Amino acid sequence: LQQLASQTPVIVITAFGTVENAVAAMRGGAADYLLKPMQFDEVLLRIRRALEFGEMRRNRRFLTEQLAANSTFQDLIGEAPAMLELFDLTRKLSGVRSSVLIVGESGTGKELFARAIHYNGASRDNHFVAVNCGAIPDSLIESELFGHRRGAFTGAVADRIGYFEAANGGTLFLDEISTLPLAVQSSLLRVLEERMVVPVGDTRPRPVDVRIIAASNQDLHALVREKIFREDLLYRLDVVRLELPPLRERREDIPKLAHHFLEKYTREMNKRISGISNNAMRALLDHEWRGNVRELENVIERAVIFAEDRDIRLKDLPFGAPDIPEDLGEDLKEAVHRFERQHILAGLKHHDYDKAETARHLGIGLSSLYRKLDELKIPKDDQEPDAE
Repeated sequence: LQQLASQTPVIVITAFGTVENAVAAMRGGAADYLLKPMQFDEVLLRIRRALEFGEMRRNRRFLTEQLAANSTFQDLIGEAPAMLELFDLTRKLSGVRSSVLIVGESGTGKELFARAIHYNGASRDNHFVAVNCGAIPDSLIESELFGHRRGAFTGAVADRIGYFEAANGGTLFLDEISTLPLAVQSSLLRVLEERMVVPVGDTRPRPVDVRIIAASNQDLHALVREKIFREDLLYRLDVVRLELPPLRERREDIPKLAHHFLEKYTREMNKRISGISNNAMRALLDHEWRGNVRELENVIERAVIFAEDRDIRLKDLPFGAPDIPEDLGEDLKEAVHRFERQHILAGLKHHDYDKAETARHLGIGLSSLYRKLDELKIPKDDQEPDAE
């Protein structure tokens, strides 16, 4: 049926249902799975829901293609060694359906990586549903995730599917997973193990086939030790882990990211900006970036608003000092090398000139660190005089 009419929803009805058969039917493309005996009103409801869901899929196909075009690996920007390793791992994850845990500070691009995994994989034509777990009240989180039946609680005036069923066949991205209450963590673990959801107010399980990508800016292992997060749930989610470095640990990517956002916002605002001045780029390289890539994007967007038919200057940045001359005679390459030298030297001092530990902290190989020490004339121990 799926080969003859792929847009027609199929409902499987059987008197001999098992969990294995239900999962196989849903994976085969069934819109729903019903067990006999059934009430006529229930059948009509399921048919209506299947038709509505099919219409939604048809209406959103064009939108999905647009999202896929905007979620390619080309949007993952970076040349730092740690980022290149992440890009390679992300490509591998696109070809499988294993659960993924993405960890990193706020603003490092966790959802961007999740979208790249989904939209470059086999399930790209199905839904990618992003849920910010921290933004949902505790009293509603189970209803939002698993759905509810009419009358299940005050305000439940109609049946409603949850995010799991909405993402059926595709990917469910659970951001801020650490904020889930322990009771909900138990329910989530059961869904991951059984591949079935039971809406609030219902007793009949519904099969779901969903890939889970979870994200957190917290140390989940520390939360496990504090009895705030379930260890068994962590093991279910942490099949493959992506650890996104903060922007301050890959400052060599700042110029490329800055120009990417500059191109994006000049196009959106229909402005003509010639580039970023050396002094402005130096300020971008020196900034602490507590908000990571998201903060950098906001800074560039703000600068494009204030710059008119010229390059972005120091005075256009929220942390710039307008009284500093714009051109100190240092080109971009020199500015990057200068900061790179300062960053590596600070890392060496922080780790008491332990090369292996410094290389690990910087996200580069030991041989690459030694090459940088020679290239940038950085002393190899605290007894060696600084060439600069």
